[in-house]
Amino acid sequence: MIDENLSVKDILEWYVWAGVDETLGEIPFALAQKTETETPLKPLPKVNDVVKTDSTPQKSATIETRKATTDLAQDTLNARSNAHKLCAQATSIEELKKLVESFDGCALKLTANKTVFGGGNPQASIMLIGEAPGADEDRLGEPFVGRSGHLLDKIIQAVGLTRNDVYITNVLPWRPPGNRTPTTAEVAVCLPFLKRQIEIIQPKVLVLLGGSAANALLDNEDTISKLRGKWLDYPLSDTVQIPAMATFHPAYLLRNPAQKAKVWGDFLRLKLKFL
Repeated sequence: MIDENLSVKDILEWYVWAGVDETLGEIPFALAQKTETETPLKPLPKVNDVVKTDSTPQKSATIETRKATTDLAQDTLNARSNAHKLCAQATSIEELKKLVESFDGCALKLTANKTVFGGGNPQASIMLIGEAPGADEDRLGEPFVGRSGHLLDKIIQAVGLTRNDVYITNVLPWRPPGNRTPTTAEVAVCLPFLKRQIEIIQPKVLVLLGGSAANALLDNEDTISKLRGKWLDYPLSDTVQIPAMATFHPAYLLRNPAQKAKVWGDFLRLKLKFL
């Protein structure tokens, strides 16, 4: 480091000796004073020092405030709110069906061929609820008309019932592409339509076909194996509970025929209690 007590001449001679042959300013760097624009660094506080801070939080102008909800979440909330408002207008199953067919708040409608509303007897005391329409249902516009539907017909016939004795519907009125599992947002948007069907029909018992239907309607995450074999309650209102029975979906039985005996037992218990 150069001694600041040296004269300008001594400093220039030192620069020449060091090989400097050109200058960029009139004042030697060693004698240059700090400019007014320089901000001195603040010393770090000692361990025992009390650091005073401004109680008012400061926000940087370059940092954007994070949104409370994402655009997708907000769209879902808006669509569900619209579905609730539409449901409140319906006083019959036919009115509700027309409102669902005109509803544009669910993207599944864009990829589906038809709206698959409920079918069967709106005056029935037994209501069967599945997850969503399949390819055959999407093509014909009726619930449970494919292979799963034919098996369901045999199941209810085994306990002395026909489609005219029950009401059949799904959580979703539109088929998810490729029969994929519905998303949480899709279920949330469509659930008000299902709940309004239950309010209008007021069945004596609900049969929940598969874990997805049971989870959506009962608002839980238990597996169908855990829910099966128990009598559950669906809250129709603050004071009214509807008995609900969860069992395997007919589509699952087509892939796992050995489980048919359990469903047979479930429907026998249903028959003994309500038929």
